[in-house]
Amino acid sequence: MVAGLVTDLYELKMAASYLRRGMSGPAAFSLFVRALPPDRGFLVAAGLEDCLTALESFAFEAEDLDWLRDAGFDDATVQAFAGLRFTGDVRAVPEGRVVLADEPLLEVTAPAAEAQLVETVLLNHITYQTAIATKAARCRLAAGDMELVDFAFRRTHGIEAGMAVARLSSIAGFAATSNVEAARRYGLPAAGTMAHSYVEAFPREIDAFRAFAEDLPGPVTFLVDTYDTLAGVRTAVRVIKDMTLDRPLAVRLDSGDLVALAREARQILDEAGLRKVRIFVSGGLDEYDLERFVLERAPIDAAGVGTRMGVSADAPSLDSACKLVAFGGRPVCKLSPGKATLPGAKQVWRHFPIEQDVLALREEAGPDGFEPVLVEVMRNGRRLGSEGTIDAARERCVRDVTALPPDVRRIRGPSSPRMRVSEGLAALATRTARSAARTQDLTW
Repeated sequence: MVAGLVTDLYELKMAASYLRRGMSGPAAFSLFVRALPPDRGFLVAAGLEDCLTALESFAFEAEDLDWLRDAGFDDATVQAFAGLRFTGDVRAVPEGRVVLADEPLLEVTAPAAEAQLVETVLLNHITYQTAIATKAARCRLAAGDMELVDFAFRRTHGIEAGMAVARLSSIAGFAATSNVEAARRYGLPAAGTMAHSYVEAFPREIDAFRAFAEDLPGPVTFLVDTYDTLAGVRTAVRVIKDMTLDRPLAVRLDSGDLVALAREARQILDEAGLRKVRIFVSGGLDEYDLERFVLERAPIDAAGVGTRMGVSADAPSLDSACKLVAFGGRPVCKLSPGKATLPGAKQVWRHFPIEQDVLALREEAGPDGFEPVLVEVMRNGRRLGSEGTIDAARERCVRDVTALPPDVRRIRGPSSPRMRVSEGLAALATRTARSAARTQDLTW
């Protein structure tokens, strides 16, 4: 259950005023990203499933109501909050789909107090998870044929963030995660090697490698850079041959010039007749490193991608907003310089390949050959259909990202597909802006 107090204080204050004044008409809020971060030609929508779970379970518990009384909310308001549940409708971009700046990722229509109170939770889930999913998708784009493993758990901003990163990286096409609970919770492959502490715990590096191979069945990856990397590769070769290991094997490089070391390690392994032993790299990697590995044709088979992906280090947040676009059937907009909004509930229409989306009013018909991007996912506060799967989201991600022009998929300095505003939306925006400007006429 999501407690009613999981919000910002001003949401509670506004909702209290709506309730006191009987302003229960439908309020439509649109959640979007104003501008893409640097080096982003697109975003990958994520966070919807957690949003729907939060909306279905929204309620004020007894202790929440006690806090409201102590905070100065009157008894009538507290009683109104006590019976409040989310009863609205939601249209959203399914997880894994590509979105552009100014396109709604999610739209909520609900009685004003309900819609206002859930704004913060929706922004939290969508903003964070879309940033991470986009970063992970860029890593997958940059890596070519390399297998990628999520190594982010120990440095994500909290335990639940680590769970989300494992799920989102799988949507983006990562093969596995080091996060065991996330693997269990979401049915993902778990992957892990060994730490330098394990190697240091034994008198000699070779003793550590032998013990690890003896004690643990299944695939074995030898961490070879605790002391001298290339000597470590030769030690791994000796252990593999002495123990006649016949299972999936790899050496892991975690420091130094990974391109040069991978080449030398590959030569050592090949000369020893161990062409099937893979090379796995890690150590502060993201899409820029992965792109370099591919461009320099480094013989790297797999990579663990951790901190920089798990916190989206170069773009840790998005310029997201959740704005009122209609109230009681009346379109509204904001005219603030640099933060103006478009009125009315909307739909995004898309054609493949993705070269130009059309942003239109929800009731407008789309252009011939275009498909709608936002779909109805909740009605009267209840989810429509079963919870979305990672596999389905991954298929959507692959389909949309593949359909982007090459210059949009570039890792550095990408362009972004154009987004055209429909004639109907443009006309409504003009009328609504004029009406909004007249509301500031203080002559009476």
